[in-house]
Amino acid sequence: MANPVRKGLSNILKKEANDIVILSSLRTPITRSYKGHLKDAYPEELLATVLRATLDANPNLDPALIQDVGVGVVLSELGGSKAGRMAMNHIRMPTTTSFYTVNRACSSGLSAITNVSHQIATGMINVGIGAGMESMTRNYGSKAIPTVLWPELKKSEVKDARDCIMPMGLTSENVAERYGVNRADQDAFAVASHQKALKAQQEGWFDKEIVPVHTQYQEVDKTGEKVGDVQQVTVTKDDGIRANASIEGMQKLKPAFKENGTSTAGNSSQISDGAAATLLMRRSTATELGLTSSIIGRWAGTQVAGCRPDEMGIGPAIAIPKLLEYTGLKTEDVGLWEINEAFASQAIYCLRELGLEKRLEEGRVNPKGGAIALGHPLGATGARMLAGLLPEMERQGLETGVVSMCIGTGMGMAGLFVRE
Repeated sequence: MANPVRKGLSNILKKEANDIVILSSLRTPITRSYKGHLKDAYPEELLATVLRATLDANPNLDPALIQDVGVGVVLSELGGSKAGRMAMNHIRMPTTTSFYTVNRACSSGLSAITNVSHQIATGMINVGIGAGMESMTRNYGSKAIPTVLWPELKKSEVKDARDCIMPMGLTSENVAERYGVNRADQDAFAVASHQKALKAQQEGWFDKEIVPVHTQYQEVDKTGEKVGDVQQVTVTKDDGIRANASIEGMQKLKPAFKENGTSTAGNSSQISDGAAATLLMRRSTATELGLTSSIIGRWAGTQVAGCRPDEMGIGPAIAIPKLLEYTGLKTEDVGLWEINEAFASQAIYCLRELGLEKRLEEGRVNPKGGAIALGHPLGATGARMLAGLLPEMERQGLETGVVSMCIGTGMGMAGLFVRE
C-alpha cells in the first residue's frame, strides 16, 4: 500500500486516494479542575459525550463501519481502558468496534490520532476515531508522579532516570534559567494567551469545535463544603479564560515551584478536565461511501523526538524540525501553528528557537490562546488542539497547520495537518 505521507508542499497539497482524511474534529469545553463546571464529570462521561457528538456530526456514516477507537488518557485507573470501552458501548456503538487507550503523557491525544492514521495507512482498518479524555479533578492526586515505583530507580546513578519524575514546574524553571527566558516575558506571554482566548470566545471562534456537555455539578465554597443541591448543567464554554488578566496581576503572583523562580500559577498551564475526538478514514473509503463533501482536512505526518527529562519543555523545538524534514517542508510552508503552552518559559523558548516570533505577532501561532488560558487536560490536549486548528485554518484561509507539544519525561511530538 502506498505511503500517504508525501514530501514537499506541492505533493502534500495534492489529493490522493490513499490520503488519511478527517471528517470531524470536536471537543468538549475545557474547564478548570476542582472549580469548573466539569469537575464532577467522569473522564469516560466526557468521552461518551464527544463520541456521541462525532456520530451525530456524521449522520451518513454507519457507526458499524468505525473499526477502532483509540483514546489518549494519562491519569485514569487501568489506563482508562475498561471505563472507556464501557463509555463507547454505552452510546450504543457496535460491539464489533474495538477500543484501546494510549498514554504518551501530554501528547496522548495526538498519539491516538497518529496511531489511528497509521492503522488506516497500513490497511489494518479503513475508518477509526482518535480521541483523548482526562479528568484531572478526579485523577491528579499524585500530581502525575507514580506512587509505587521500583526503589532502584529513585536512587539510580543515571540522572536522566531520576529526572523522569522531576515535577514539571521544576523542568520549566530549568528551561527559563538555561535559555534566558525572564519572568517579564513569561507574564506578558500569559496575558496575551488569555486576551486571545477571550477574543476568540467573544467572536465565536470556538463554536465549531465545542460540543455541549450535560452533566451534574455540585457547587462548593472555598473550604470544599457543599453549597446547595446538585445541579443539572449544560456546559458550553471553556471557563479558564481570565477576562481581567493583566501584567500587574501576573506580577503579584509568587513563584509556584521554586524560591526565586519565574514560573507561577499564572504563566503555567491550568490543570483541567475535557475530551476530544477526531474521525478519520481513507479518502477512497470516503469516496465509496459518498462522504467526500464531509472531508474537512487530512493527517499528513507525525514525528516524535526525545530530549533530557529535566528540560522536557524544549520538546517542540526538537520535534518540529524533525517533522519538517520528514515531510520536506520549510517553516514558511506552514500556515498555522498550535504549540502547547505547558509553561510560558518553554513556549517562548521554542518559538525563539524555531524562528516563529514574527508568526506569533501575525496571529499564526496559538491565535485563540493556548493551555495557559484554556487548560491542559493531559490525555485530551493533543486532540483538543487539532479540534481548534482546523476551524482556525478555515477562518484564516490557510492550507497547512502543525500541532506540537512537549511531553513529560523528555520528549516532543509534532503532527502536520492539511485543510480541505
